[in-house]
Amino acid sequence: MGDQARIDELNLTAIRMLSLDQVQKANSGHPGLPLGAAAIAYAIWDRFLKFNPRNPLWDNRDRFVLSAGHGCALQYSLLHLYGYDLPMEELRRFRQWGSRTPGHPEYGETPGVEATTGPLGQGLSNAVGMALAEAHLAEQFNRPGFSIVDHYTYGICSDGDLMEGITSEASSLAGHLGLGKLIFVYDDNRITIEGNTQMAFTENVAQRYAAYGWHVEEVADGNRVEELARAIESARSETRRPSLIIAKTHIGLNSPLQDTEKVHGEPMSAGHYAETRRRYGVSDRAPFSVPQESLDYFRHAAARGPRIEASWREMFAAYEKAHPELAARFRRMMRGDLPADCDSAWPVFSADRGGVATRDASGKTMNAVAVPLQGHLIGGSADLGPSVRTVLKNHGDIGHRSFGGANLHYGVREHAMGAISNGMALHGGIIPFTSTFLQFYDYMRPSVRLAALSRLRVIFIYSHDSIGLGEDGPTHQPIEHLAAMRAVPNLVVIRPADANETVWAWRVALSRRTGPTAICLTRQKLPVLDRTVLAPAAGLLKGAYVLTDLGGSSGAAPDVILMATGSEVSVTLQAAEVLAAEGRRARVVSMPSWELFESQPESYRSEVLPPDITARVAVEAGVSQGWHRYVGLRGGLVTIDRYGASAPAETLFEKYGFTPAHIAEEVNRVMLKGAK
Repeated sequence: MGDQARIDELNLTAIRMLSLDQVQKANSGHPGLPLGAAAIAYAIWDRFLKFNPRNPLWDNRDRFVLSAGHGCALQYSLLHLYGYDLPMEELRRFRQWGSRTPGHPEYGETPGVEATTGPLGQGLSNAVGMALAEAHLAEQFNRPGFSIVDHYTYGICSDGDLMEGITSEASSLAGHLGLGKLIFVYDDNRITIEGNTQMAFTENVAQRYAAYGWHVEEVADGNRVEELARAIESARSETRRPSLIIAKTHIGLNSPLQDTEKVHGEPMSAGHYAETRRRYGVSDRAPFSVPQESLDYFRHAAARGPRIEASWREMFAAYEKAHPELAARFRRMMRGDLPADCDSAWPVFSADRGGVATRDASGKTMNAVAVPLQGHLIGGSADLGPSVRTVLKNHGDIGHRSFGGANLHYGVREHAMGAISNGMALHGGIIPFTSTFLQFYDYMRPSVRLAALSRLRVIFIYSHDSIGLGEDGPTHQPIEHLAAMRAVPNLVVIRPADANETVWAWRVALSRRTGPTAICLTRQKLPVLDRTVLAPAAGLLKGAYVLTDLGGSSGAAPDVILMATGSEVSVTLQAAEVLAAEGRRARVVSMPSWELFESQPESYRSEVLPPDITARVAVEAGVSQGWHRYVGLRGGLVTIDRYGASAPAETLFEKYGFTPAHIAEEVNRVMLKGAK
């Protein structure tokens, strides 16, 4: 055995035992993958990965994604050994309260973790977005002699990852685009929680990925570092296709439970743990200890990072002199800052009773602001661009081996669309948007949830937001979706009432850096409200605002508060006029975003919704769930707690009670009940 082979084996044992120790001390976790896939991770990190543990967020680093996030003890071992700010004490606190070593990798919690993974398939799909972001930025900014954006995206995926439908969607698109700097190693251990994959997963993965347009390599023994390194080198030389390396491995390698499901997702018994340590020759070594020779090797390898980054910075300094405007834009985009001239780009819509669909207002707003953003804003739809109005005109398309445009055609792949957008946001330099009908939020909800959990700036655009889409019927009419979206912590949901509120919704979405924003838009035209007599649309920034008080004497307290969102605001205004004619003083509150409203001081919320005014009615073409927090037990609701129907929009709004007369009736019922 040569010296490199000897030190590799020593290092692999250190990685495996450190990972096993984490699981055993926590009495919780997944020991099987770290034992079986350690050589895969080590081959990537030691032979190829470009990183700097002193600056984990260096722009031109390679990205590494552990899509099989349940094996995160392996990743934490690598991060510690290679010198990231993850001390041994954090490994000892694996899966414990307040630690930086949670039970699955979480972006923003652990230095060096590039993506929140664990829900299978998400990591690989995020990685597609990272590789796409790299290709997009490289095409925008690289110039002869200056490859300032030049890095790879590596990852490890599992049998479970490749069973999930999201990876089929994402891998198909990655192959179509030709993302040559995306390299994944498939930990093919043929074991899942229930047993051998022969029970449910017998397809030929190599042929499937070849059909997707991927370069495929097979490694017979995934425990051989040099064999893996040769396959990765071959993948790096394939520049026009993403690569999948299928490595045959043994889950729980060298443990008494090797090649069984029993080593997948639970700690070993004390006896099995001791026997595994004996087989690796470390019985006399204390848990959480690393041989000095290995530690010296890892830290020496980590020292390459600062030198590589310093070389890149030297090149960037020369680039900055040769291309100052490009360099300034690159810095701004990687920081996530908006250009100053965005402020003058926002459109203003004149009052118009004939109306503008908020999807149309959104499209005009996007196209206006995309000009100063210059490639910072990119995205697309699930084959619905013309319907959701998200095509960025004159900004070019992203297609096969062509990455400089701003319009990305996802095809009918909602789930991958969400996850790929998350990956672009994780990479940095891009503000991604997605778009589809609100009904199809269900197809992408897991990705939206992870965007919220990871605090990513992703803009999710949903049109056809109610029964107002009309004749397509209940299969396409979202009823429960607004309530479901509002249930996601850190997702700001905005349903604008007219074209000018739509502009402000976009202003919120682009400026928000701590999480995703969902903008829900109409297919049908809505009146553009007359802001010379109603409150300014900028009130949207606070989530809810008093649009007007109608009836009674000026300055008098309202008799009733009417709250509405989206397309129902204009009809609620008409209802207030009916009530005013009857002698009622009605306050109309436009409430486009519960989340923004809840973030306001209590004093402001009480100003909009005075606590002593209990006569309240909420109007929204969706389920009633959640509205009782605002109307109280004595309030009224004009909502929909059943599915829609096929008919013209006007008919549906009439049949479901979204008319001025019916809203006024509900107000009178509430006030009569209150009087009793």
